[in-house]
Amino acid sequence: MVSEIHTAYYKSPIGTIEVKGNSKEIHSIYFIEEDISTTLEVTSGEIKKCIQQLDEYFLGNRKEFELNLSPNGTEFQGKVWTELLKVPFGKTRSYLEQSKKLGDVKAIRAVASANGKNPISIIIPCHRIVGSDGSLTGYAGGVWRKKWLLEHENGNKQQSLF
Repeated sequence: MVSEIHTAYYKSPIGTIEVKGNSKEIHSIYFIEEDISTTLEVTSGEIKKCIQQLDEYFLGNRKEFELNLSPNGTEFQGKVWTELLKVPFGKTRSYLEQSKKLGDVKAIRAVASANGKNPISIIIPCHRIVGSDGSLTGYAGGVWRKKWLLEHENGNKQQSLF
């Protein structure tokens, strides 16, 4: 029997995040632009755990997440997302380095495309992948959020955007 999918909204310093999952796993975490004024009571165990860990991350008290993740994607995307989980907190890796780690230096565009389709923002840290010259290239949540997250992970203090 498949568990019912629940949705929760988390107000982060860089915008509202929609978290979807069930009692056992997280399926997606996306930044949303709508202003959600109502809060949903979080009853799902894994979503509750996710919200708590996001709080700890944004407060600077968590560097690694301990959640059961179940992103929906192709086999190749799954490999890319698994490799993303190996990029340490506060570090970056280029798309080229990411391609090499996956065993195919010519797969840069495919790797970049898979990064862009990552359904679990922040926790599967696609924001840590940058251009070969260190430039902040695309991020589904917006390049300004990517910059904020990288600065946050490097201990640079930002002012709240709320």
